[in-house]
Amino acid sequence: MSMIGEYARLTPAELDRAVRDPAWARQFVDELIDTEPDEEPDASRARRHDVGKMWHALDFLLDRITFPVDVVHGEEKLPRAPHWGYGPPRYLTPGRVRAAAEALTVTPHHALTEGVGPADLAEAGIYPHVVWERGEPLDHVTSHYQELVPFFQAAARAGDAVLIWLD
Repeated sequence: MSMIGEYARLTPAELDRAVRDPAWARQFVDELIDTEPDEEPDASRARRHDVGKMWHALDFLLDRITFPVDVVHGEEKLPRAPHWGYGPPRYLTPGRVRAAAEALTVTPHHALTEGVGPADLAEAGIYPHVVWERGEPLDHVTSHYQELVPFFQAAARAGDAVLIWLD
């Protein structure tokens, strides 16, 4: 079983409803997953997104550069929400999505991995461990980062919040 970092864009009205009714939020996200094509649309047009198993590596690398917004785990808990896989979902408000989009826009992907290699991630115990223990390059992480940028930019332009969870 894999741990996948998942994202869903919510309008402010949808976020308000999700906060009041976490069961509705789960149903809404499940419908998004069912209705978006198997081949995800371009990240700038998608209502949902995932960073695969690279969520932990992204978290580690973003923490290293003191990224100002927690785009991997979210910042606020969805109240009364049960676990959606590996814990309850969290979210970023539209204001924090704007802050994240601005910071992502000015942070080039190569800044994440400057001075860091697979051995550093292996030593830090970053999931998925076997990838870093084999010495695989960090290109997979930076490609997910590069997809996250337009996803957050589009969410910010629309005034959306972002719901985040590990599944």
